[in-house]
Amino acid sequence: MKFVAVIRQVPDGESKLKIQGDRVDLSGATMILDQMDEYAVEEAIRLKEKHGGEAVVVGFGPERTEEAIRTALAMGMDRGVHVVYEGFADPVAVAEALVEVLKEEAPTLVLTGGQQADWDSQALGGTLAEALGVPVVAWTTALELEGETAKAKHDLDEGAEWVRVRLPAVFTTQQGLNEPRYPTLPGIMKAKKKEIRKVQASLTPKVTLISEEIQEKSRLGKILDGKDPVAAAEELVRLLHEEAKVI
Repeated sequence: MKFVAVIRQVPDGESKLKIQGDRVDLSGATMILDQMDEYAVEEAIRLKEKHGGEAVVVGFGPERTEEAIRTALAMGMDRGVHVVYEGFADPVAVAEALVEVLKEEAPTLVLTGGQQADWDSQALGGTLAEALGVPVVAWTTALELEGETAKAKHDLDEGAEWVRVRLPAVFTTQQGLNEPRYPTLPGIMKAKKKEIRKVQASLTPKVTLISEEIQEKSRLGKILDGKDPVAAAEELVRLLHEEAKVI
């Protein structure tokens, strides 16, 4: 069996980003393995530990993405493949760039984060499944292998459902599926010696990035008079509706 986790590197949510020209400048940002993808990595390791086989991490992105791949290797993945691409690529283009690598690996199943932090998009899992011509189960919170099929728990807005799919298949992961382990010092040392195969991406982005901007949030600085609680509540509702536009 072979379990593949598809990962990307994204800015840490605590990083201070800035705009240089019309682009977000990442030179001073701390870059990390996407936290949603951590669940994919952890699940691939657990499946390998339970069923045997191999756990492979496939990363897409610029040269610095190797850092995120090394993190996954330090967690326990066996080897890595880095599909190298500098610049912006939309999910459909990324899936098309990854499909040949994934077909070559011939995995039992593919796991990737349910939502990509930098894109704020849920599209990658579905586009990977379409490119591979296999089923997809999104927002997976439980996963069990049963012969040539898998049983998975899929989250809904008001509950959950269990589904069964024939393998190979793609599963997108989220919090609740598992608790990702931290890389240990021995794991970090071993990761330095593990193989990372480099593949140059060949793709034509379907979306052209024109410019980027960072949302600036400012405080209104308004203090309501609390002497009349009813009037204060009415004024608060008005402000939230007319100025903050959140209700």
